[in-house]
Amino acid sequence: MPEAKFQIKRKCEICGAPFIAKTLTSKYCSRKCTNLAYKQRKAEQLKKERLETIAEKVPDARDYISVTEAVAIYNIGRDTLYRLIRNGTIPYINIGKRLTRINRIKLEELFSRRDEDIEKELLSPKLYNMDPENCYTIGDICKRYNINDSTVWAHIRRYSIPTRQIGNYVYAPKSEIDKLYKSL
Repeated sequence: MPEAKFQIKRKCEICGAPFIAKTLTSKYCSRKCTNLAYKQRKAEQLKKERLETIAEKVPDARDYISVTEAVAIYNIGRDTLYRLIRNGTIPYINIGKRLTRINRIKLEELFSRRDEDIEKELLSPKLYNMDPENCYTIGDICKRYNINDSTVWAHIRRYSIPTRQIGNYVYAPKSEIDKLYKSL
């Protein structure tokens, strides 16, 4: 990837150290942090796959499910489940050591299923208020963040930021632009 013609100061997503990004997509300060991020992504992916297989194996007919199965199906943390059990919010049965079973019907009343949450996130479009008072012009972005207009256009295309043209001015939502350039 070609190097940028300007300096972008960023904060490493792993260690938090400030660094000067060599490309527009740089997120990490060193190779060590890049490798750590890769390992974290892979571990998260394996965990997600493991939870999906556990969720698929649970039959719908069972009224009481284990804590691990509840975590997999409803995307809740173990600590949250045990706290709800201690508070008496969720009825449970303790069959023996490490054999706590939770009432599935009560869980469905309190939480939505994992796959329903993902579908809502994917299907719900982002809503932007594209009124001029809630947007920056391209010139405003260049002045505010001290970058070239061609760079702004490259970022708008790369990150699919919506724009609106009114007369000679092109507007982009302040929320998206501020989020993109907050590290500068």
